[in-house]
Amino acid sequence: MSKFEGTVEDIVFRNDQNGWTVASVKLDGDKKRISAVGVMPFLSTGEHAIFDGELVDHRDYGKQIKVSSYESTRPETKSGVERFLASGLIKGVGPATAKLIVDYFGKRALDVLESEPERLTEVDGIGPRRAAMIAESFAEQNGMRNTLIFLQGYGLTPNLSMKIYRAFGDTTESVLRSNPYRLVDEIEGVGFQTADRIAMSLGFGEASEFRLRSGVKYVLSEAANGAGHVYLPRETLVDQAARVLNADGELVDGVMRGLVLQGELVAEAIGDTTAVYLPRMHRAEAETAWLMARLRRSVRPLKLKDGEALRLIEGQEAELGVSLCEEQRQAALAAMTEGVCVITGGPGTGKTTSINVIIRLLRRVGKVELCAPTGRAAKRMSEATGCSARTIHRLLEYSGEQQGFARDADNPLEADVVIVDEMSMVDIFLMRALLCALRPGTRLLLVGDADQLPSVGAGNVLKDLIASGTVRVVRLTEIFRQAGQSQIVMNAHRVNRGEYPEIRARDTDFFLERKGAPAEVAESVVALVKARLPKYMNLDSLRDIQVMTPMKRGDVGVYALNAQLQAALNPPGDKKPELNHGGVIFRRGDKVMQVRNNYDLTWQKGDEDGDGVFNGDIGYILAVDRKARGLVVEFDDGRVAEYDESLLDDLELAYCMTVHKSQGSEFDAVVLPLLSGPPMLMTRNLLYTAITRAKRLVVIVGREACVRSMVDNDHVTLRYSALDARLRAEG
Repeated sequence: MSKFEGTVEDIVFRNDQNGWTVASVKLDGDKKRISAVGVMPFLSTGEHAIFDGELVDHRDYGKQIKVSSYESTRPETKSGVERFLASGLIKGVGPATAKLIVDYFGKRALDVLESEPERLTEVDGIGPRRAAMIAESFAEQNGMRNTLIFLQGYGLTPNLSMKIYRAFGDTTESVLRSNPYRLVDEIEGVGFQTADRIAMSLGFGEASEFRLRSGVKYVLSEAANGAGHVYLPRETLVDQAARVLNADGELVDGVMRGLVLQGELVAEAIGDTTAVYLPRMHRAEAETAWLMARLRRSVRPLKLKDGEALRLIEGQEAELGVSLCEEQRQAALAAMTEGVCVITGGPGTGKTTSINVIIRLLRRVGKVELCAPTGRAAKRMSEATGCSARTIHRLLEYSGEQQGFARDADNPLEADVVIVDEMSMVDIFLMRALLCALRPGTRLLLVGDADQLPSVGAGNVLKDLIASGTVRVVRLTEIFRQAGQSQIVMNAHRVNRGEYPEIRARDTDFFLERKGAPAEVAESVVALVKARLPKYMNLDSLRDIQVMTPMKRGDVGVYALNAQLQAALNPPGDKKPELNHGGVIFRRGDKVMQVRNNYDLTWQKGDEDGDGVFNGDIGYILAVDRKARGLVVEFDDGRVAEYDESLLDDLELAYCMTVHKSQGSEFDAVVLPLLSGPPMLMTRNLLYTAITRAKRLVVIVGREACVRSMVDNDHVTLRYSALDARLRAEG
């Protein structure tokens, strides 16, 4: 790391959202200008600055200073002060006014603005109102600058620092000095550990009441975000919080009780357990149960004569040219007679055929809406049924500007029947939002595979609905002849029953390529995706083949395989601009995935536009703007969104993804590297979920012993959720 000193001649570019700046700098003792690039949100024209960084040779822009940090001082010369004032940073001051101010006050102009701003009226052409505006803008810039310096001293990014400043303004420093844990509750993106680090630096002790209270809520929040729990049992919460806080359990228990008394947590008896909730989690679960019970009671039976329902079903079978089995007929009958109905079954059991018949039967009731949790799942639903299907968010008309759904209890959906596919992916919050938007009397049909992994978000909605016994559930178990010819389907069911898959034949749609070392596995995976499978099956390496793995880290984890697959499938090139963000190279043409819900990100699709890109959405980088450090991504369904640098943490390379992230998606071919891994991850239902993502081919690369151990590992990670009990209580 080297130091460079010089005067800022010009701000060539600045991204106001994240502070990324390109500045033209004249180094001390050198007449030539050089660009300094980095996060420098308040660097201004005319300032003298010391930059820590390195000199790099950019292939397009030549030599640059890549800045890691900087310190700046006010300009000390008259020309420097004039350039600073004329930079546009201060409202009401342009080049002409800057010259007038400097001509009058000389190089002391900035001192006057700070300590005697009323003297600005001494300058010709500046009246009291304009002087006040200039003084206010200058003070605001100073406040922002000082706040940023204060926050960056605690390792916060400029983007997060500006978000904090927008929330607290000039009181930021006093807020943090009095209670830094307010950041956790009030600023999105600030976690407990960040606030804790700041607090320790400011002299707060481990036994601080603020710290203990924030730590207890942090454990509950992490349980929801990381493990999908809606609540934690009181003893579990106290034990985990005591470990995180390095505090006595009795002390933590007392703090938890205080939070309950003050309404910041909710405690409720669930069977023999005292369940402790964050209030938003409790509301979501309780309201979901109440809304579901109301919906079930509100639906009136169809007025059908004896045998008419079966005749209608037979008529649709004839029209569609299909023959339903007894289970499928029961599903169709349930959809016609029940207010809420669940259809569950594994691959090849005829869920799609059943839905096709049911859609046509229920059109006699009225308007039928189809939806699914993800864009990929909605697209598959549309293709399978020949009817329009949307994501649940789009069905409910999510608006980023309004921070919520336009369709709700006050503006319900104009639908008589709503059919939801891939229900295993629906979390408690999305379920509550959907139920809020249904008019009493609306029929609701929920379709999914209860044996797949649960939703990424909190809750266990599909399994809880089935376990409650309060809604009609039809299980499809019969595997149809055509599906029975597929080893993918047969092996998925074998795995689900705890039987080892048939993987010895190479001339089927399911086979194992035996490799024993991580390097061999990685090499084989790359060869399969790049050349062998495209040649063998005429597949597109990027769009038709998906590599999945149980874990993110390790030699055959997501991160390592993504780097190798990117190098093989989309190597660097003169016409492929790229940028490095946090050690990840994003290059034009890369396959990427959105890894968290962003309800505010705008997108365009032809003449249509909207808000919201969601966890699991897969797309491809259309353009890279190295100067602005931004990307343009086109998603599978045609939506195009622009990402500035502050949003790049929401994207990951998607040549390889975890099995959890594959939910709701379907690919022509799945390549699954399996060597070893933590027992908590290497489970039967994870293997089952991975297999069911493939339409035409599954290739496992690794050890057969690993496959067998996963089948033997029937561990299902417990999710604390009480929706089933609440549904039973609602009756």
